[in-house]
Amino acid sequence: MTPASRLQAAIDVLDEINSGNRPADGTIAAYFRGRRYIGSKDRKSIAHQVWRILRNRAKLIWALNADHATARLLVLGDLVMNEQKTVDGTAGHFSGEHYEPEPLSAYERKTAQRLEKIDFSKAPKEVQLELPKWLLLKFEKAFGDAAHQELEALSVEAPLDLRANTLKTTRDEVIAKLTAEELAPTPMPYSPSGVRLPARINLGTHKGFQDGIFEVQDEASQLCTMLVDAKPGMAVMDLCAGAGGKTLGIAATMQNKGRIVACDISVGRLERSKLRLRRAGAHNATLRILEDNDKWLRRQEGVFDRVLVDAPCSGTGAWRRNPDARWRLETENLVNLKATQDAVLEQAAPLVKIGGRLIYATCSLLPEENTERVTQFLAHHPEYKALPVGDVWRAVFGTEPVTKDDFLTLTPLRHGTDGFFVAILERLPDTPNDATTSDQGET
Repeated sequence: MTPASRLQAAIDVLDEINSGNRPADGTIAAYFRGRRYIGSKDRKSIAHQVWRILRNRAKLIWALNADHATARLLVLGDLVMNEQKTVDGTAGHFSGEHYEPEPLSAYERKTAQRLEKIDFSKAPKEVQLELPKWLLLKFEKAFGDAAHQELEALSVEAPLDLRANTLKTTRDEVIAKLTAEELAPTPMPYSPSGVRLPARINLGTHKGFQDGIFEVQDEASQLCTMLVDAKPGMAVMDLCAGAGGKTLGIAATMQNKGRIVACDISVGRLERSKLRLRRAGAHNATLRILEDNDKWLRRQEGVFDRVLVDAPCSGTGAWRRNPDARWRLETENLVNLKATQDAVLEQAAPLVKIGGRLIYATCSLLPEENTERVTQFLAHHPEYKALPVGDVWRAVFGTEPVTKDDFLTLTPLRHGTDGFFVAILERLPDTPNDATTSDQGET
């Protein structure tokens, strides 16, 4: 592809992202799946520009000051802002010939030329930090003086994090294989199974991935999985299993011994997890689709040593990987998510056996989805108490914990991970209120 035809492809991808409700990563992947003729180098170049635009969306729109920032204007503005090109010097790529973008209009030229002399220091703070103002206020409330630094860290592209599958290999062996391929892997600072690559690779064709010796998983998610502290022979439920990333990690810590039940309401997500489990050689997990007022679930009361609730959330902690998500989140979404989080906790509460643990996790950095949800749950469930996460951390990792708080909050700025929250709750012997709380748990 010519440089100009790559620009047209970036415009086409942005048009599809802007016109649909699908997350950007899925839209980009679908675009390339439908165009197998686009070579790997061209795909990398196109995707790089699209992601760069998504990470700088607010600044571009503010600088363009256009009634409607079209995909063409965003691509043109990106070339000026991030590649220091002039509009006149770029116009030649907009010829309309051989799959190239149509010629620039006088309006597009004039609008894009604003970026040649714009002073971004005069932009509103929410523009500079790339998020809606209402979310900026929430981050400032949560992090105080560090909020802006935390948000800047959330705007930097994340590395590629892998988890060595200890059912088949060791981390050292994975690092050796990737080093031989000159991919510059490094061990993660916290996760004993974690391997970090500085750049993305084509996983679909990589033999190590195909053979199941590693999986893609951010270090924060790996730490959450290990803090479940699932031991061989236990009964474990992953209540919101999704595509099974944490289920796979739990199977590894259990050494394929014991029982994991991975549940979700989505058939599609569980079907994907089935493929991943098979590839990883994880044999102790069964999959279960949950339905409204699920009778089977009610029959599982007091059965499980561990119940993991990786709750549906705003995803604010994963913005490094999903920069478009910050623009799809609305205040009413957050209200609905909090109600869902409360409902899932109530659903999970009776499933844990006496002395067992309920682990609540999100990839959010908003306290109202994290500490506030757990605090409210504990106020209504005297049969549970919070275990200081540092105590569990020492027992699992044998190192000093990264926090002195009862709950764990990980951030890109402080820990180099995605933003993540983990609370570990232990079920105490029966109390007189257990019957009441069990009734509340039947949703």
